Parts: sequence; C-alpha cells; structure tokens
Amino acid sequence: MVLPESGAQPASLLLALTTEATPALAEALAEALLARRLAACVALQPITSLYHWQGSQERGVEVQLLIKSHPSRRAELEAAVHQLHSYSTPEWIHWQAQCSLAYASWLATSCGLSPGDAAPAPPDRTGGAAPAG
Repeated sequence: MVLPESGAQPASLLLALTTEATPALAEALAEALLARRLAACVALQPITSLYHWQGSQERGVEVQLLIKSHPSRRAELEAAVHQLHSYSTPEWIHWQAQCSLAYASWLATSCGLSPGDAAPAPPDRTGGAAPAG
C-alpha cells in the first residue's frame, strides 16, 4: 500500500524543549508563544527532573514544553522564552526535524506565515531511493 505523500520530499520544522515550574506557568508560557505566533503547537508533559543547581543535586516536579515552530521563528522564539520564563536559566534545547508537507503547511500558517514558506528538508544523502509502493 502506498501512503499519501509517499516519496514526497519532507519539509522542515523546529522543535524546542523547555521546562516550567508549575502547570500554570507552563500554560501561561505556551499561551503567550501561541498568541505571538511563535509556535504552532506546544505539548505539555509533567516530569520529574534531577539536576545540579548552585552546588547541590536537586529534584523537582516540572512541566516540560515541547514547542513546535517554523525554523524561521527560532531566534524570536528563543528570545521570547528567555523573556517570559520564570527561571533565571531556562532550559533551551532546539533542533530541526522533518515533517510531512501537509503538516509543514499547517505549521507555517499557524506561525503566521504563508504555507509556501514550509521549506523542504535537505535532500537525503544516504543514497537511498524513495520507497517502493
């Protein structure tokens, strides 16, 4: 069976991680990023974190935010997270990933861009061909 978009060139998206101290702070940050159109979606997940902080080993319950955005919004998104975050040193981890063209179109529109701004991912350099049906 051939899936829709099988063999189609994937598009790029930006994924970023941060954490907040409470569900209310995480939701407020997510809402602000969505309102500014710096994110298309923010997934919230409660987590337990173990970490070093100011010379001690700490343990805390936090909320992890997985932020899905357009790659062109990275600098603005990072600045907003640092400006709005409740921590003096917020977690900021980001990477570029690939997604379907349909998802990339929705993501671009959700970030206030035209769907055509969904840039294709770099070509696969592994030498593999598109999968057969």
